[in-house]
Amino acid sequence: MFPVVRATVRQENRPVSAEQKFVYDFTEGNKDLKDLLGGKGANLAEMTNLGLPVPPGFTITTEACKVYLETGDEPASLRDEVSAHLDALQQQMGKQLGDSADPLLVSVRSGAKFSMPGMMDTVLNIGLSDASVSGLAAQSGNDRFAWDSYRRLIQMFGKTVLGVEGDLFEEALERAKQAKGTSDDLDLDAADLKAIVEDFKAIVRDHTGRDFPQDPREQMDLAVHAVFDSWNSDRAKLYRRQERIPGDLATAVNICSMVFGNLGSDSGTGVAFTRDPASGHQGVYGDYLQNAQGEDVVAGIRNTMQLAELEGLDKASYDQLMSIMETLENHYRDLCDIEFTIERGKLWMLQTRVGKRTAAAAFRIAVQLVDQGLIDLDEALHRVTGGQLAQLMFPRFDEKTKAERVAWGIAASPGAAVGKAVFDSYTAVKWSRSGEQVILVRRETNPDDLDGMIAAEGILTSRGGKTSHAAVVARGMGKTCVCGAEELEVDTKKRRFMTADGKVVEEGDLISIDGSTGKVYLGEVPVVPSPVVEYFEGTLHAGADEEGGLVQAVHRLMAHADVRRKLRVRANADNADDANRARRFGAQGIGLCRTEHMFLGEERRKEVEHLILADNDKDRESALATLMPLQKGDFVELFQAMDGLPVTVRLLDPPLHEFLPDITELSVRVALAEARKDPNENDLRLLQAVHKLHEANPMLGLRGVRLGLVIPGLFGMQVRAIAEAAAERRRGGGDPRPEVMIPLVGTVQELEIVRDECEQVLREVQAATGVKLDIKLGTMIELPRAALTAGQIAEAAEFFSFGTNDLTQTVWGFSRDDVEASFFTAYLEKGIFGVSPFETIDRDGVGALVKHAVKEGRATRPDLKLGVCGEHGGDPDSVHFFHQAGLDYVSCSPFRIPVARLEAGRAAIETAGSDSR
Repeated sequence: MFPVVRATVRQENRPVSAEQKFVYDFTEGNKDLKDLLGGKGANLAEMTNLGLPVPPGFTITTEACKVYLETGDEPASLRDEVSAHLDALQQQMGKQLGDSADPLLVSVRSGAKFSMPGMMDTVLNIGLSDASVSGLAAQSGNDRFAWDSYRRLIQMFGKTVLGVEGDLFEEALERAKQAKGTSDDLDLDAADLKAIVEDFKAIVRDHTGRDFPQDPREQMDLAVHAVFDSWNSDRAKLYRRQERIPGDLATAVNICSMVFGNLGSDSGTGVAFTRDPASGHQGVYGDYLQNAQGEDVVAGIRNTMQLAELEGLDKASYDQLMSIMETLENHYRDLCDIEFTIERGKLWMLQTRVGKRTAAAAFRIAVQLVDQGLIDLDEALHRVTGGQLAQLMFPRFDEKTKAERVAWGIAASPGAAVGKAVFDSYTAVKWSRSGEQVILVRRETNPDDLDGMIAAEGILTSRGGKTSHAAVVARGMGKTCVCGAEELEVDTKKRRFMTADGKVVEEGDLISIDGSTGKVYLGEVPVVPSPVVEYFEGTLHAGADEEGGLVQAVHRLMAHADVRRKLRVRANADNADDANRARRFGAQGIGLCRTEHMFLGEERRKEVEHLILADNDKDRESALATLMPLQKGDFVELFQAMDGLPVTVRLLDPPLHEFLPDITELSVRVALAEARKDPNENDLRLLQAVHKLHEANPMLGLRGVRLGLVIPGLFGMQVRAIAEAAAERRRGGGDPRPEVMIPLVGTVQELEIVRDECEQVLREVQAATGVKLDIKLGTMIELPRAALTAGQIAEAAEFFSFGTNDLTQTVWGFSRDDVEASFFTAYLEKGIFGVSPFETIDRDGVGALVKHAVKEGRATRPDLKLGVCGEHGGDPDSVHFFHQAGLDYVSCSPFRIPVARLEAGRAAIETAGSDSR
């Protein structure tokens, strides 16, 4: 049987009142009831209210599902409510469920608040049985249709509800087609399908120990329970983690009277978009399949025709569909994704939702809708994300490539993906975890392929179109995808594909796919910068139309984000090149200059080594004297690049081992020299010193402020270099604005001692140069104790910068370099993390400390400047948290600056909207 996974919440946590309503007719809901009716049910109700042709039906609420998942049983009143609504539906349709003469058939479909395409279960043709199939044949006048519908029910019900392996049905169907000498389902006649029904019923009996249920109400009730259970299926939970959808929402169930697209050539089913979900361009986009039911389109098992071709087949239905699409887009003020069926020339709307789209489409559509007067710029900015902007900044294939193109499919989801071809989900995950980049190649994907799709760099299918499962899911994830590459013959059993000219690509061979053009290449194709990066770099004018208005759309929305945002955005940059790039990308200063990165060259590293190992004042002062002019030169260049903007310089903060010889290598070198009886006195002395300073956990050892306190003159030298560089720039007409940040402070006493030293140096430089220097002194908050005692530390600090990388490590007790490679994958798979706390700020733990430090720090010093310089400063979700926490700026790597700018604008809009409500 289908595995049932129950939530662990106790029943008494969800009281059910006697008046609680668990079932709503389509005429009773609206699009704003998605929490209760799910997205599908709410939108079916909305279309019904608009007077559009929606088959009658009703929705079982998410609240009913929650009760079922928590208690193991449906609410006591649910059966009676369903019966009442079923009676009303039967009266409206003039048919009885499962009647042997003229049966009413219904679909049972899932529908959560947020779209989860293909992740939960659906069963069509409920109500067919040995008794009613003849009635359906008689009423339709089409024996083949009736038996095709019955075999579909048994196949879908067997797999979804009874837990029978789906391949068993597929193999039986394939045997029947082979016996007929065909590869097309449509070539099977009524007699063939009747025999297949018997085979399918035998499969059910053999693998479940029971007959396929003939009672239509039992079919419906079991299907409802299966849909409830599918909320907690492995693939649904994986998808929710991937898309960050809360797990406590549950799904609604929609019971809808069936309409049939498989009644002949005057019938069919399709999926339509009001705009191209891949590019955002306006036009007629979608797929249509004659004589088919809906699952045939989204499964990609038969290649569809383009929606525009429907006009030549059934102009009346086509014209009505175009009118309805315009109505829905204007009503929802957005791209709409529509499922429809034509039953013998009659158009029916089965679903609409705000459609998933690629990153490029999101930006284009948002601006188009502004220009059409449907939304304002605030709403447009709300509809794009920093994650989408980041996708647009990825490199793309060089169109001048000489690589061999072996296929040209449908550009389903853009991007440039290179990897080794793999032919199943398991291999994709396994190889990806081993560090390999892979492309998942399938005839078509299904929901069971989700984990492989997540692991792969891109997805390539030989079947399906822009509305297939692979295309829809890939667009939602921002994953590169090429569908419908019909030139390729994919053989998943032999783990290879063959090209049209006979070339064989085996598993492990390198291929490249271009989701923007649909082209498939052998080998690795070189990449070039994206036009969006060229725009930020200043090498592509905002009005350039090479990308169909994409750059202009990005420009307009970025400009609006800059107007709306409260957070300033700085860069993490350690040299002039990075600083100049950051400034071009819109940085408003440097929030973190890591001075230890200035000493990574061999010459400088040796001088720091001499400084650390010096055992007398003379050697120490000599090393400092050598380093001083090097440091000053670095800062002159940095202040010039960021002239007029703040530059926060973090004093030396390396774990000692980064500047000492490797103890193992040094020990081997000494041992070999001794074996040769030619000992090196310098190496022996060095080894003794390294042993003395060796730390079991350098990240929690002698570093940061501790290093400055233990090595006299180190921090003083750095502050002197900063001050002299600033004075030199100011004398030359520049406007340097340095800030000095003391790292790893845990107590105010540490900060006070270093601050006194810094202030003494600044007085000396001012006196020597005659230049007045206004250099702020502050600290990093990267230890829990510092956050908890922020009120005290603020007495000696003019600014705080939250080092959330180290703060996350010390709050969680994680060593980032170790845990991400060892057990984070298991934590993510088990749902302990929805996302790594090093990727997105842990609001409950690390975030609580940040908020506490903000409150206590500003209570002591109201003008305290607050920022964040960990990589969380460029994470979209974290930027929203920092806005809410009241920080003044975020700082991140140069390439993440546009993302932070965009999200800071979105955060300000969302806060304003929340305040207005």
